[in-house]
Amino acid sequence: MGRLEGRAAIVTGAAQGIGAVFAKALAAEGANVAVADIQDGQSVADEIESTFKGVRAFAQIADVSDEVSVNELAAKTVEAFGKVDILVPNAAVFASMTPGRFEDISPAGWDALMAVNVKGPWLCAKAVVPHMRARKYGKIVNIASGTLFKGVPWMLHYVSSKGAILAMTRALSREVGDDGICVNSIAPGLTMSEGVRAKEEHLAYRDAVVGSRAFKRDETPEDLIGALIFLSSSDSDFMTGQCLVVDGGSINH
Repeated sequence: MGRLEGRAAIVTGAAQGIGAVFAKALAAEGANVAVADIQDGQSVADEIESTFKGVRAFAQIADVSDEVSVNELAAKTVEAFGKVDILVPNAAVFASMTPGRFEDISPAGWDALMAVNVKGPWLCAKAVVPHMRARKYGKIVNIASGTLFKGVPWMLHYVSSKGAILAMTRALSREVGDDGICVNSIAPGLTMSEGVRAKEEHLAYRDAVVGSRAFKRDETPEDLIGALIFLSSSDSDFMTGQCLVVDGGSINH
């Protein structure tokens, strides 16, 4: 029996990359999974159901910056699985972003990134917490970034958005603690998802990042699975408001 047997999870940004790895990892531990993304995640849902016996999954097109879309995702998850135990609001703008000087970021670009990276996790939590509160149980696993601890330049809007995620994790954990809901976050380092590998601008500083690590190799999405399952399972039931840095030892936190 998996550590998440019978649990119901939502993973956003799950049609590809880190999100798809997260969705499959939760399913491997027995969780039923809503595969949510602005793109079609049906192939991920199909793979989950064909690979993990007894586990159910469905794909839902969802724009995390839109409250109606997020509420529909939460409602469909409850309809399909009867509850929501785990929320992983992974969807974020990063791989498609072009690094540059802070004064060259347009107000529209700033707002578009913040709508997904900050407003999105807030809307997701707002949609699922009432369902978790009714059962006095829930796990919210936000995705921060090692960049916020380093103050990485050339991506001020992204780093600022991930700083907001850390602050949100801490504040929200205190609001929902009496409801039995744990709110924690994972801070990955530069992770070689397919989107990052396809972007030359991100690969340009890859060697410098790897060189800063205690473990001098690329980070892969699979490196994040252990932290994800720990924070999603009963193993972390007395842990909330915390951030686990998983970056091969690039920073100490």
